[in-house]
Amino acid sequence: MRVAVISDIHGNLPALEAVLAAVAPFDALWHLGDTVGYGPQPNEVVDRLTREGAVGVRGNHDSAATGLIDADWFNEDARVAIEWTARVLTPASRAALLALPERRSEGEFTMVHGSPRDPTWEYIASTAVALVGLQDLTTPYGLFGHTHDPRVFRARGGTVETLGPTDHAELQLDERVTLLNPGSVGQPRDGDPRASALVLDLDARRATWHRVAYDIRAVQARMREVGLPARLVDRLERGL
Repeated sequence: MRVAVISDIHGNLPALEAVLAAVAPFDALWHLGDTVGYGPQPNEVVDRLTREGAVGVRGNHDSAATGLIDADWFNEDARVAIEWTARVLTPASRAALLALPERRSEGEFTMVHGSPRDPTWEYIASTAVALVGLQDLTTPYGLFGHTHDPRVFRARGGTVETLGPTDHAELQLDERVTLLNPGSVGQPRDGDPRASALVLDLDARRATWHRVAYDIRAVQARMREVGLPARLVDRLERGL
């Protein structure tokens, strides 16, 4: 079985479409939250995921755009984008986001946006936080997003092994408890502006990362058209 795993689409439809085309064919599509926020096409992204039969979890931007958490917790640019998103969400998109759980299990995998300890807010960006996350997992493997950075944290005795997968990097899934981040589809922040995704081959027990180019300038033009903050527009082309 081949599973495409994506995260942090952030209303970026061209990036999502490019990723889905690049990693096809797949038998299932899993997403790790922050479907909306930052980007100019939140409804189109929610609709695309629905049509694909995607299953996943809710991120902090999804929660803020639907009123579950206060947008004042975010920095100014993010807050402006969230408030714009909240205004344009259709009732169907809002209902789809509200229906997402904070945590979901599929076979040997636990899906969260942030971390197993705090699925909404906590960033797994250090070995200390990763160690707690590995200990909190109730399945052999965990999938997380939120940091916008492709990353692997794997238990190694009493320590944590850290890997930064690049394009086409492969990882064999073994008996070690492992946390895997597919990177961000719509807002990468690892210095590579290409959309990022992960493919799981469950039969071969193998994970493979993919980076996919898309029309960044078209997305930037649409962001300017709807009045999203200039810093959010500019950072897309730098992957930061």
